[in-house]
Amino acid sequence: RDVERSRGLGDVYKRQMCLWGGLMKICEKAGITAVIARMLSPVTRLLFRDAAHCPEVMNAVTMNLTANLLGLGNAATPSGIATVKAMQKLPPAARKKCISMLVVLNTASIQLIPSTIAAMRLEHGAVSPFDVTPAIIFSSLISVTAGCLMVYALNLRKDERHEFR
Repeated sequence: RDVERSRGLGDVYKRQMCLWGGLMKICEKAGITAVIARMLSPVTRLLFRDAAHCPEVMNAVTMNLTANLLGLGNAATPSGIATVKAMQKLPPAARKKCISMLVVLNTASIQLIPSTIAAMRLEHGAVSPFDVTPAIIFSSLISVTAGCLMVYALNLRKDERHEFR
């Protein structure tokens, strides 16, 4: 019985990843991500100052942040990998800072729509699977703020020994 339940939950995850991954591709082709990028640009320019001059990197960052804002969880991983690949074009010091910030934002992501958690709760019989959303948003904001402050604090050091080579 437990095997059947875990298989069912795995199927829910697979369907969710396919759905959201496909929707993200459609949004990208339709130009919706460009609109989202313009809306998020003040925040992304602040968080990724060293990459603000590179539109390819900023677009990849926006796609990844959008996936995380929608609470896509594992479905956001491919866009995170694409973002890191785009960041390889940056100078080493800028790349280090940007990848550090991206890791923090992905690990402690702000989820406006916690779809993965809602799917799990729905699968286990929750009457209102989204009723935890305010607590998730609050805890996400605190963890993202703490993580971003830590990235900035650690990058204040100008010691060359810590540069990736």
